[in-house]
Amino acid sequence: MALTPSNMLPLGTKAPHFKLRCAVNEKELSLDELKSDKATVVMFICNHCPYVKHVQKGLVELANDYMPKGVAFIAVNSNDVGKYPEDSPANMKRVALSLGYPFPYLFDETQEVARAYAAACTPDFYVFDAALKLAYRGQMDDSRPGNGKPVTGKNIREALDRILNGDPVGEDQVPSIGCNIKWK
Repeated sequence: MALTPSNMLPLGTKAPHFKLRCAVNEKELSLDELKSDKATVVMFICNHCPYVKHVQKGLVELANDYMPKGVAFIAVNSNDVGKYPEDSPANMKRVALSLGYPFPYLFDETQEVARAYAAACTPDFYVFDAALKLAYRGQMDDSRPGNGKPVTGKNIREALDRILNGDPVGEDQVPSIGCNIKWK
């Protein structure tokens, strides 16, 4: 595991389009089908990374708190499953069902989506506004495995609250940090 920070895609970047297969229901789903007219969160996660495992329950809480407010959440796994079989679609489905993911968990087999988003680590978070322009990218909060800080989703919650209230999101944003994406 190489500890890797986010690349911090430029704010205002338009969300790159994608169409990927959902590991849970095996349907092809596109950004256009899944996006919200309020805010859309795209998360690059996986099954095996200790940084993702650390926040999984918090992700479910965050999504369950904001989906009723009209926010869309989309999880994408772009890891090389040949080298990391724990991240396979079958295991993605198992993890999503066992944790009760309320959001689609999509498999980026070609890794083209991760490249389009300049994703670097898991977890890596992107929050887009109603126009699908990047308003926030970075950490969920400052909790990390072993640092004793609770998983609250503070940074993403603040960004979403500002977007939902029609306020600008500040540009002082802290990169996420986690395992590097496992490139082919």
